[in-house]
Amino acid sequence: MSKTDKYSRRHFLQNVAIGGGGLIILGSYGFRIINDKENKLIKAISVDFEKCAGCRTCESSCSAFNNPILIEGENLNGIGNPHLSNIRVYHYNPDVDVPVTCAICPDAPCVEACPVEPDPDTGRKALYRDNNMTIKNDLERCIACAQCAEACKSKRAGVIIPNPETNKPERMCTLCNGSTQCVKNCPFDALSYIEMKADRDLSELAPAQIAERLIKQFYHVNI
Repeated sequence: MSKTDKYSRRHFLQNVAIGGGGLIILGSYGFRIINDKENKLIKAISVDFEKCAGCRTCESSCSAFNNPILIEGENLNGIGNPHLSNIRVYHYNPDVDVPVTCAICPDAPCVEACPVEPDPDTGRKALYRDNNMTIKNDLERCIACAQCAEACKSKRAGVIIPNPETNKPERMCTLCNGSTQCVKNCPFDALSYIEMKADRDLSELAPAQIAERLIKQFYHVNI
């Protein structure tokens, strides 16, 4: 099965369930709503934690693509500094690795928390969804209150990180314009970009919560 095939029983476990083989699929990671009103499908980045080695190649690939550099008038991939990545790998002991990126949640608590009044023409707040359902920030209208980051931290995975100088939100997944670099460059095929049902439970996306379940599954201990 290719990375872009529809989900199978192995690839999709609803409600962030742990499978018998120690597989957790977090289909909320980096999804966009696709045009399927009847079945309510989304296309999402899923994670096979049995395969993830914590190598952070996904971070470098994401950073390089989303932070290009201009050389002789041509935009080229940047140096791939993991610090600038929109996907982050969290490491825990006993040894588990948890890649996390923006869930682009259907209810978008980050957008809901933005206090900026919607633009009368576009209907968008400073934080908004674009046509691909990814979360974007209007730097000119953003008031740097960081309420979006607080909402993401308290209700979801806490992936939005305010810029240390401007306090404006960063690290929202762009899906690399449909060419998901983290998936394409993962050397262990731990990441997939697949179709799955939209009605999933997004309440347990924090990396520490995921790690707790993985450690219990892999090592039969509680933390």
